[in-house]
Amino acid sequence: MDSLSLSGVCRHHFSLDFNHSNPGFFLGNKLGFTRKQERRGLAIAGVASPLRRPVIVPSLDNETVDRRDRNHHTAWTSVRQERWEGELVVQGEIPLWLKGTYLRNGPGLWHIEDYNFRHLFDGYATLVKLHFEHGRLIAGHRQIESEAYKAARKNKRICFREFSEVPKYENFMAYVGDIAKLFSGASLTDNANTGVVKLGDGRVVCLTETQKGSLVIDPDSLDTLGRFEYSDTLGGLIHSAHPIVTKTEFLTLLPDLVNPGYLVVRMEPGTNERKVIGRVNCRAGPAPGWVHSFPVTEHYVVVPEMPLRYCAQNLLRAEPTPLYKFEWHPESKAFLHVMCKASGKIVASVEVPLFVTFHFINAYEVEDEDGRVTAIIADCCEHNADTTILDRLRLHNLRSFNGNDDILPDARVGRFTIPLDGSPYGKLESALEPNEHGRGMDMCSINPANLGKKYRYAYACGAKRPCHFPNTLTKLDLVKKVAKNWHDEGAVPSEPFFVARPGATEEDDGVVISLISEKNGSGYALLLDGSTFEEIARAKLPYGLPYGLHGCWVPKE
Repeated sequence: MDSLSLSGVCRHHFSLDFNHSNPGFFLGNKLGFTRKQERRGLAIAGVASPLRRPVIVPSLDNETVDRRDRNHHTAWTSVRQERWEGELVVQGEIPLWLKGTYLRNGPGLWHIEDYNFRHLFDGYATLVKLHFEHGRLIAGHRQIESEAYKAARKNKRICFREFSEVPKYENFMAYVGDIAKLFSGASLTDNANTGVVKLGDGRVVCLTETQKGSLVIDPDSLDTLGRFEYSDTLGGLIHSAHPIVTKTEFLTLLPDLVNPGYLVVRMEPGTNERKVIGRVNCRAGPAPGWVHSFPVTEHYVVVPEMPLRYCAQNLLRAEPTPLYKFEWHPESKAFLHVMCKASGKIVASVEVPLFVTFHFINAYEVEDEDGRVTAIIADCCEHNADTTILDRLRLHNLRSFNGNDDILPDARVGRFTIPLDGSPYGKLESALEPNEHGRGMDMCSINPANLGKKYRYAYACGAKRPCHFPNTLTKLDLVKKVAKNWHDEGAVPSEPFFVARPGATEEDDGVVISLISEKNGSGYALLLDGSTFEEIARAKLPYGLPYGLHGCWVPKE
């Protein structure tokens, strides 16, 4: 697919000031993004009314990407510089109703000095923004300034425990000291590289699985404002990386690694205090199952107990195992627990077939003809109970793909049926034929108006085989049980994010936003029509960005 170049977009070009002694980082301050006096007078050729934001185009002669990365696909290559912002040339038309900022978070820097990280999830967080207004598009990116990231820059080495990486110890006593810090949480990373959410009170928070990795950011400047400090006394070190966030509440799960179970907690807008709704005790296993995400309905929270369980021994290891901080315990079986939001009571706890999922899509209640809730349907991106997907995400595996081997493990839309009549078992089946989306499935979004309600459409990353990673965008019709797929040869798309048209009455009336990494070092922002799933606009970036994970929408008020 052809994309427009950026030649001629500006009358002025600027070379950003790099610190060449520290490859991979833009440390200069001669053209800071908050220094308004250096932004005045910028002229933009060939556009209508000026926007408040400047056009800043870096000189790519000074690109700072690790030279060893140049033969890798853009998606798996460290970001070229610490920050950039500029207006993009749009091919097609951006709907005038689309006013706001799409934020996408994810790992984007996978090396410090000469040391290359092992796993996709280890990378230091890169926050990307796409600001839409008056049919125009301002893009930008910036590294999130976590303590882990700042310490690595300063000391030129990893200083905190990441997903698969640990600091390199000078001696045994240093290792013992780090273990002591692990139990207090001091050695755990705050590298908030997984998701970003807009709270009901307007604050925007970047998240990862450690509680200390909750960082407040400015959605306009992308500045890191500080840590989101919880004011309660619930404690704990980890939480679900994907809380349920609406205008009225924030719900999340706190795994208990000592007395295996989960606290279900709620936080109201305008506060930092989490309050306990209830507790779920694990039914089996030496530890709680990994809860990267979980679903809710209008009245219930669904707590998954996956046989891929946290492992204290693996947490203590200096070198990772194939399952990293987890262990597969099929003998412990798999369960789903249903808790009433209002009372905290567990209304169902059922055994289900073994499953592996990172991401739940949605859940809803099934009623009989008298309006009584008889069951809950919960959908997820399910990897056929195959844990090898975790190790497939090693950077070596991602970077060594030759284009011919079909090595992406199969995945599907797994649909759980949880009866509320006291039955001990639930069902797990495919919501549609997996070949509809190439037997690849992850990174889903829905119309947020249908959160916890019966829904028809979801947007996800699927597969066109042969491949080693999801390489299509797909629209799932869960009523007709069909999928429509978008594909750009050689490109890696990130999560398709749905934004509804204001006033829309149809579930799929809106646009789907995705950032695309191309194999030739370039990339672009993409808009698809939510209904037809046809391309309506794209805008080429000055250089490709690494693959990202999850995003949110911050509407312009």
